Amino acid sequence: MLDSNKDSLKLEAMKRIVAMIARGKNASDLFPAVVKNVACKNIEVKKLVYVYLVRYAEEQQDLALLSISTFQRGLKDPNQLIRASALRVLSSIRVTIIVPIMMLAIKEAASDMSPYVRKTAAHAIPKLYSLDPEQKDQLIEVIEKLLADKTTLVAGSVVMAFEEVCPERIDLIHKNYRKLCNLLIDVEEWGQVVIINMLTRYARTQFLNPNINVNEDEDEDEEEKEKKVEVAALAKRKPYVMDPDHRLLLRNTKPLLQSRNAAVVMAVAQLYFHLAPKAEVGVIAKALVRLLRSHSEVQFVVLQNVATMTIKRRGMFEPYLKSFYIRSTDPTQIKVLKLEVLTNLANETNISTILREFQTYIKSMDKDFVAATIQAIGRCATNISEVRDTCLNGLVQLLSNRDELVVAESVVVIKKLLQMQPEKHSDIIKHMAKLTDNIQVPMARASILWLIGEYCEHVPKIAPDVLRKMAKSFTNEEDIVKLQIINLSAKLYLTNSKQTKLLTQYVLNLAKYDQNYDIRDRARFIRQLIVPTEKSGALSKYAKKLFLALKPAPVLESPFKDRDHFQLGSLSHLLNAKAGGYQELPDWPEAAPDPSVRNVEVKESVRAVGTVTYRDTRALWNLQGPQKMERSERCSYSASGSESGSGSEESGSGSESEESEEGSESEEEEEDEEEKDKKKKKKKELKKPVNHFSSPRPLQTIAPSSALKSYELLHRITGEGLQVEYCFSRQPFSPDANMVAVQMQFTNNATSDTKNLHMEDVKLQSGMRVKEFPEIETSTAVMGIDFCDSTQAANFQLCTHTKKFFVSIQPPVGELMRPIFLTENEFKKEQGQLMGMNEITEKLTLDANPPVPPPDHPVHRFAGRTVTSGSLVLVTVATKEEGAAQLTVNCEKMVIGTMLVKDILLALTQ
Repeated sequence: MLDSNKDSLKLEAMKRIVAMIARGKNASDLFPAVVKNVACKNIEVKKLVYVYLVRYAEEQQDLALLSISTFQRGLKDPNQLIRASALRVLSSIRVTIIVPIMMLAIKEAASDMSPYVRKTAAHAIPKLYSLDPEQKDQLIEVIEKLLADKTTLVAGSVVMAFEEVCPERIDLIHKNYRKLCNLLIDVEEWGQVVIINMLTRYARTQFLNPNINVNEDEDEDEEEKEKKVEVAALAKRKPYVMDPDHRLLLRNTKPLLQSRNAAVVMAVAQLYFHLAPKAEVGVIAKALVRLLRSHSEVQFVVLQNVATMTIKRRGMFEPYLKSFYIRSTDPTQIKVLKLEVLTNLANETNISTILREFQTYIKSMDKDFVAATIQAIGRCATNISEVRDTCLNGLVQLLSNRDELVVAESVVVIKKLLQMQPEKHSDIIKHMAKLTDNIQVPMARASILWLIGEYCEHVPKIAPDVLRKMAKSFTNEEDIVKLQIINLSAKLYLTNSKQTKLLTQYVLNLAKYDQNYDIRDRARFIRQLIVPTEKSGALSKYAKKLFLALKPAPVLESPFKDRDHFQLGSLSHLLNAKAGGYQELPDWPEAAPDPSVRNVEVKESVRAVGTVTYRDTRALWNLQGPQKMERSERCSYSASGSESGSGSEESGSGSESEESEEGSESEEEEEDEEEKDKKKKKKKELKKPVNHFSSPRPLQTIAPSSALKSYELLHRITGEGLQVEYCFSRQPFSPDANMVAVQMQFTNNATSDTKNLHMEDVKLQSGMRVKEFPEIETSTAVMGIDFCDSTQAANFQLCTHTKKFFVSIQPPVGELMRPIFLTENEFKKEQGQLMGMNEITEKLTLDANPPVPPPDHPVHRFAGRTVTSGSLVLVTVATKEEGAAQLTVNCEKMVIGTMLVKDILLALTQ
């Protein structure tokens, strides 16, 4: 059927195959026959073939590669659905060898006229990143481009890609922040969830806490500041004025509380809880209560978050108290969560109503729920002293309940309550002592014995009798009860040895031969401590201090008390444990960051093309390198990195590119005759053949540090006066030849801070290493970084003795290479071994005015090796005919080669 000429038979065959896969059967043997149908024009057949390919591509990598050309043709199909489907399947094939093809496809799709295709490109970015993390730099460029997209269809998907690939690059959000806020209302629902969660973390880094309305004096210490926060209303200080962008976010998300999607409502609720002033947080309560009418799964998540909110913001849910009353049809986990919320909402005003509600819950048939209710009553008694006696009396009445579990749980809670005022409740202790014959639950028996032993002076007549009964049944008791019997005997021995001395020795002798080693060890320890002997006489005097010391009363707290440090609505909050991929919610900044970063105008993105056009052949050699270098030096300099890798850094400004493209003709007209003659001489020099590679002169003479491009590591505003810039010195790093030397320049008014600068919390990708700079004696320092032939950033904290600043150093691809000497024959021999997937070719169009004739020697070659692994990098520029040339890069590392081609092309266009 798959080989048939009829689409109907192919479709039926594919349906059967997909059905087999759905049932768990292995259909990999059919791979060759299915792959042939990837070019089928029937859209239904094509979709099912795509489903099959995604499933088995990893197992049949060689055969999967046969379909790549079909997908590449599909990427240029007039139908946007075909283009999107081709990209979706291409990005789903988990074959490392096609990573460069996937990257090119994503870049093309990111510039597609159809927003649906651009959305698919955004979905493909995390897939490629998970397959090959070394592509991160190029993917970030695509993400930056897609973030500037103005269509709502793309917004949610590209933010998801941003969260997966580079959530730390908060600078990419600055110029798109207001656009995302304004588009939010029109984005599809799941995109809204992603954007809101991302903007929550963004706002916590860019705006001040709106709930601190005090401007402290700089000369006050921390304790004084904390005190003045509490009396802000009396301090007559200027209140905090909310940033307009902060207000924009709150205003644009508020309408989404009416969304039909529970996840969107929950996302807005957590945003308001973490970002809004206290007076405005209450608007989320009604929306969350509305979600309690949804399915039990939705209720569970909402109640988890409400339980956390009610600990700090109890007032906003008090008007909706009855909405948390428990129905008999609620699942147990929902009942327990509602019980938690009711307990958190309890106060002096509504406690009587809540306790009446709790009384009805105790009659439930659900034992777990009844136990949770009794614990809730205990927490209410602990938190509200006015009802403590009432709750205690009610729990004592439960001791006569027929249900053993109710009695046991009541004993445990009563024990905790009695620790607060034991002297007032000796009658309750006597009553509980009588229950030892009836209660069989180990925890309850252990709790009663602990109470009698702890407060044995309140029941001096009953305690020895209880010990007598327990000694009889010692061998049949559970381990937890045996331990408490030993403790009870020790306490009675110290307070009433006349009556209990023999009983204690009997119990200790039984425990000495118990099967449980904890019980044996406890018995030996207590015997040596309380029974005086010649050897242990010195220890026995401390026994009373040890056993009869006052114990602090337990604090019954909500299990949700410290859960708000996780971002609400997240999986980590639900599990109360950090889940994989969770991003911590940042703390509020102490000082307001510069708000002008969001004023950047976003330029229209330009679609990338495969053929490069440039105005002057001088761009081939002058890749932003030093102007005084000879051509052969420039060849080596370019191979070692030049500034080609940094060309992308300046492409956004457009200033240099405008000068090189638009202003070149006007400049030539204004220049005098001498300058024109110099340029003609330079052109003649450039046409001279280069027959071999000459190693460059020492880097100090070729590229002094003043000529190298500097990058900003720490801005003086962010660094609070400390400014740090760095450059790649292209000097060998003497401690380790596999490291790239990074020269740092420090500028600071406070010299003491500069002298104490050091690194902390270094976060590197696998295989990367850092050699920290030594103690700073001047304004410069050199550190070494082994980037492991990757453009991944080295992230670390730059610390003074009081401040910590998170910074990162990311190398252009050219800085990862060093020039080498090769003869022409050696070059050709090495190039012959780096063919196929290791070779990348691009066409160059020489658009000079007037046209430039072909040079005398049409081929120019450059060679280098990567710093870490020593992998060869060979670059060839061949002029084929007048106005045309070809750029070829051969490299063992395809990622390095691809990025180098891109940077050279980018430099030529500028």
